[in-house]
Amino acid sequence: MVSDLEYLKSKETDGYRRRLMILFAIAAGFFLLLLMRLFYLQIFQGHEYARLSENNCIRLQSIPPHRGLIYDRHGTLLVDNRPAYDLMIVPGDAGNIIEVLERLSDLTGIAVSDFQSRLESQRGPGFRAVLLRQDLDRDAVGLISARRYDLPGVRIEAKPRRQYMYPGLAAHLIGYLGEVSSNELQRPENKDLRGGDFIGKTGAERVYDAVLRGERGGRQVEVNARGQVIRILQTVPAKPGGSLYLALDRDLQGRTEDLMKDRVGAVVALDPTNGQVLAMVSSPSFDQNLFARGIRTDEWRSLAQNPHRPMENKAIQGLYPPASTYKMISAIAALEEGVVDSETRFFCSGSLRFGDRDFRCWRRTGHGNLNLREALERSCDVYFYNVAQRLGVDRLAWYARAAGFGRRTGVDLDHEEAGLVPTAAWKRRRTGVSWQAGETLSVIIGQGYNLATCMQAALMAAALGNGGILYRPQVALEIRKAGGEVVRPFTPEVTGRLPVSPENLELVRLSMRDVVHAPQGTARGIRTSEFDMGGKTGTAQVLSRRTEEEETSSRPGFEPHAWFVAFAPYDDPRIAVAVIVEHGEGGARVAAPIAAEVMRSYLVGSGEK
Repeated sequence: MVSDLEYLKSKETDGYRRRLMILFAIAAGFFLLLLMRLFYLQIFQGHEYARLSENNCIRLQSIPPHRGLIYDRHGTLLVDNRPAYDLMIVPGDAGNIIEVLERLSDLTGIAVSDFQSRLESQRGPGFRAVLLRQDLDRDAVGLISARRYDLPGVRIEAKPRRQYMYPGLAAHLIGYLGEVSSNELQRPENKDLRGGDFIGKTGAERVYDAVLRGERGGRQVEVNARGQVIRILQTVPAKPGGSLYLALDRDLQGRTEDLMKDRVGAVVALDPTNGQVLAMVSSPSFDQNLFARGIRTDEWRSLAQNPHRPMENKAIQGLYPPASTYKMISAIAALEEGVVDSETRFFCSGSLRFGDRDFRCWRRTGHGNLNLREALERSCDVYFYNVAQRLGVDRLAWYARAAGFGRRTGVDLDHEEAGLVPTAAWKRRRTGVSWQAGETLSVIIGQGYNLATCMQAALMAAALGNGGILYRPQVALEIRKAGGEVVRPFTPEVTGRLPVSPENLELVRLSMRDVVHAPQGTARGIRTSEFDMGGKTGTAQVLSRRTEEEETSSRPGFEPHAWFVAFAPYDDPRIAVAVIVEHGEGGARVAAPIAAEVMRSYLVGSGEK
């Protein structure tokens, strides 16, 4: 028989065993979870954590190359590089990144939201540096450097930044840099670029970007847990880009820009012996340094909303009726097609009746009886109205295209416009309406549907001056290595010839000489004893001259455009020039003096150096 004491001992032992079993089960489950977690970290995540550990002590940092410099044809430095300091952050090192950004905001005065926007736009691996702000001022650099131990992941990088030595000079030809976009980063040719890098956006900076860019270098560094560099293990230096020498003449460019100050339009000056671009002005211009340091929103808005379109390269993108400068092409077509010869005369009474409309000559009282040479000298419209009836639009168009109109010239700049040479088929295709014979009368004097660029007009003037050869306009002269060795010279390239016999070409050239030097020439006011030249005026109507009221319209913004094309010296041309002044009204009064001074500056010297 079990005593009362033994009964009580048996009850306590059973309870103790049950509690012991429960504790054992809990401990076993805990250790099983630890083993499963350890298995997961070692087997499935081992490589990733090994990579992170390695990344936390050894890093590769990029070394940006020095971008090649840009010079003019005489070796004058136009574009240099200067040191700049960029604010970078490595998100993976920052810890509480919001706190770090708030400290940066206190030091720099830049809103935290701006930093966050940059982080969002350049999101990538956690240990890739992100550009927060470029081109910090020296005060901000000093403050951040002094507080660097409170700013984990933050670093200041010194980088070369573009500096345009003559702000605004040849801005459309040289172009500017801008931060590479996400779309540009996707292109194969930009595989070596990173977010925050700069790339050529326009002009020669864009066309020759691959040459100027250079090759990125790098260094292997050891960093501490806060992402700060402890020591440099290995360095591969960056290779600087090649230097670009332009055909541009800096002094001529500067003088030409002075002549176009406060005017809207363009000037192109070419070497007629090879097509090199000596000067190219699009007015108004802009300061490329705004883009080099990062243009502000209000600055961009001011440029974009300017009614005179400073960001447009009017030399190759502005499209204008070529007006009477087109008459040389009309004369060549008429002579070559045999519809007139040097002795063919027409009478100008001041207008010509065609259909139910009077087509007016610019001279109301008329020019009287004149031949082709005299018609060009005095720019008689009625003479060419008569030619138009014999020639037709399609034959005229063939000669115009052969002279370089209606197609891009191939100048080594982006976004060139082709212009327009109308034909009967073009109008039917474009409007569904047949060509009307009266429209040829407008086209033959460079009006109507005709559209040309200043570059095309300069190319025509150069070809008339050099005996008929069409060259591809050439902005680049040569590319040199950093040591000065020429690695790529740019040789002249012939793209065509004017379709004209030597005899007929000489007739047209003599007519252009008469325009400047004959007593009744339309540009006789610019003749000089220093050299002879050949030229042609043009006044492009913005409004159709159907009525007396429209013809005399002087409403602001509707005044005619002023043209002048020329080459000099007459017997051995070394410069060809085209000038277009928007709403300048008279080609002889406004455009011709500019062209004459450009040629004089180049051939004789302006005396203002």
